[in-house]
Amino acid sequence: MNLFRTTLLAAAAATAVLATPMAMAQGAKLKVGLMLPYTGTFAALGVAIENGFRLYVQEQGGKLGGREIEFVKVDDESDPSKATDNVNKLVKRDNVDVIVGTVHSGVAMAMAKVAKDTGTLLIVPNAGADAVTGPMCAPNIFRSSFSNWQPGFAMGEVVAKKGHKKVVTITWKYAAGDESVKGFKEALEKGGGQVVKELSLPFPGVEFQALLTEIAAAKPDAVYTFFAGGGAVKFVKDYAAAGLKKSIPLYGAGFLTDGTLEAQGADADGLFTTLHYGDSLGTPRDSSFRLAYAKSYKLQPDVYAVQGYDAAQILGTGLAAVKGDVSKKAEFAAAVQKAKIDSPRGPFTLSKAHNPVQDIYLRQVVGKENKVVGIASKGLTDPARNCRM
Repeated sequence: MNLFRTTLLAAAAATAVLATPMAMAQGAKLKVGLMLPYTGTFAALGVAIENGFRLYVQEQGGKLGGREIEFVKVDDESDPSKATDNVNKLVKRDNVDVIVGTVHSGVAMAMAKVAKDTGTLLIVPNAGADAVTGPMCAPNIFRSSFSNWQPGFAMGEVVAKKGHKKVVTITWKYAAGDESVKGFKEALEKGGGQVVKELSLPFPGVEFQALLTEIAAAKPDAVYTFFAGGGAVKFVKDYAAAGLKKSIPLYGAGFLTDGTLEAQGADADGLFTTLHYGDSLGTPRDSSFRLAYAKSYKLQPDVYAVQGYDAAQILGTGLAAVKGDVSKKAEFAAAVQKAKIDSPRGPFTLSKAHNPVQDIYLRQVVGKENKVVGIASKGLTDPARNCRM
């Protein structure tokens, strides 16, 4: 009798083990770790990304791939020195199924390394570090935003076509700024222009005066810049206050004027930027998104909200294909790579390196809008240099 009972218990235990993945896929909550900046220069960007992500989940009835979502949040403080510890807390302490983050490229690089080492699913909703979908590319790493190369390269094409031959660049000295300038320079030189001076300052410094004096002395045909958040606000205001806006055209990656126009005021009027989203697309898909976002958060969405929303779309697409079972990484990746993501920015696909293949718009600031005035580069694919996957 005891032997019979022991056999029954063993069989029941074995059945429970076999049933666990399916039970988890159908019933257990999916733990999503949000590792975003909630304080400091990029705080508003982190909030917008989370809002966008939550909006898509809300539209799906609170579930993706049949699983209810549970959020675990970590403030990464845009500090690369804390990044590895922060992401390990999510993976090892909180046992999240998916990591979503972040804004700062230096932090994202640490996140990508941990994701690659542990096999944890990572979706990057902003940071454009080229290496994430370059040398660090992996089957479990996806991006819903852009590579730093993309807006920079597109603006290089625009500035060259406008006939500007001698250009000065200015940015923070970190991965995002360096790579944005590199993309710009590549396209400008192909178009016959030249970067005559590359200026930078440590992140997140905003003491621009000495560098603005250098720009004035160099007398270039134009200036290209990469700044975001609070730094972008101060740079645009200081550039205008120095009298440079009237004499030397300023061009930038779109983060210069995205989510910052209210604070920049009239100093931003007329500025041209390049980005994969704008405030006046006017498509039914974008209009419905903007209305839903405004109703939910009493705010107008920006590119960061779109990227958060599309991070959730990518996750939902993959989870639907694997019926909520995130352990099926190959099937998840295959489904996402085949998909066309129906984004407010316009439909996009993912490259083999898992970076969006997308239109980059030319935008001009008109009042409080980044008005789309054309397409700077159609279906632009990041070169994903040194990606081996």
